[in-house]
Amino acid sequence: MEPPCPAGRIFIHMVTRFPMTSKDKPSLSYKDAGVDIEAGERLVDAISPLAKATRRAGVMGGLGGFGALFDLKKENWKDPILVSGTDGVGTKLMLAFETGIHNTVGIDLVAMCANDVLAQGAEPLFFLDYFACGKLDPGIAEAVISGIAEGCRQAGCALVGGETAEMPGMYPPGHYDLAGFVVGAVERENVLPRFAEMKAGDVLIGIASSGPHSNGYSLIRRIVERTGLKWDATAPFSNKPLGEALLTPTRLYSHAALPLIRNERIKGLAHITGGGLTENVPRMLPDDLTARFDRASWPLPDIFRWLQEEGNVAEDEMHRTFNMGIGLVFAVSPDQAERAIADLQAVGENPVVIGDLVPA
Repeated sequence: MEPPCPAGRIFIHMVTRFPMTSKDKPSLSYKDAGVDIEAGERLVDAISPLAKATRRAGVMGGLGGFGALFDLKKENWKDPILVSGTDGVGTKLMLAFETGIHNTVGIDLVAMCANDVLAQGAEPLFFLDYFACGKLDPGIAEAVISGIAEGCRQAGCALVGGETAEMPGMYPPGHYDLAGFVVGAVERENVLPRFAEMKAGDVLIGIASSGPHSNGYSLIRRIVERTGLKWDATAPFSNKPLGEALLTPTRLYSHAALPLIRNERIKGLAHITGGGLTENVPRMLPDDLTARFDRASWPLPDIFRWLQEEGNVAEDEMHRTFNMGIGLVFAVSPDQAERAIADLQAVGENPVVIGDLVPA
């Protein structure tokens, strides 16, 4: 006789014809397939303090939710426009794999994203990362994410979350890939570029890069291969080992650019990435204007001289591949140039007038 069914509940009587597991086959787990959930959880525990150290007023909650929340009102924005950006590090990662230096590429990741939204006038607010590998090495992952947290600290944005994807068979041992995502905000009146205000005669001011940043590394690796130098050899252009010197992280420019943006001293801003000055400065200009550069106006860093000599790279090819020592370019009216230069010097920069705008 069946037992009575209490009100509000349903009993389903099941007869199991086939057992869910078999004694004839070894039991498999996700870990057996190459995904270590416990290692991932330990990584989250290790990086949580790093993320917490980047927290800013608008962040709501901590790591672990389905999404990250940010309260713009808590940061006193009046009429904000949100600006988003995403990027990666490219083949510079190959140097990290081959040298075993993993704590700087995270800075590169943040810089490539944060500097891009800065070019629209936006203050970077929060950042998320995607770290993908074939087999999770917690030590490597923590080193990479510590770099991401440091990049966020330098940019002034909060590390609010990310994804660690362990995908057996997708990547060779010791390899991984990175992607970053940033959201910034700018008051509507400060959005860049200001096409309508740009005129022939406006001045282009550049501030220094730290080296190639995160661009041109496929060519760099080919040049290094041609020289026969090992990564631990002293760099011909530096007193550091070659690999370490070439892994110098991308600069972050929030500290230099945001005061000029807020004071409305600039009309446009260009982040000099792949394509160099040749292709990136035009991105901030209206169709009726073009940039005229004086390539002799700033000192060429030794690393670019070495790359050009060892690779026998043509001058124009260098300028459309590398930043050539200039990481950020501002477009300003002539009557604001002196003030802009003084503002940049006040935050430790050494700005240089590198050209001007002329009719296209």
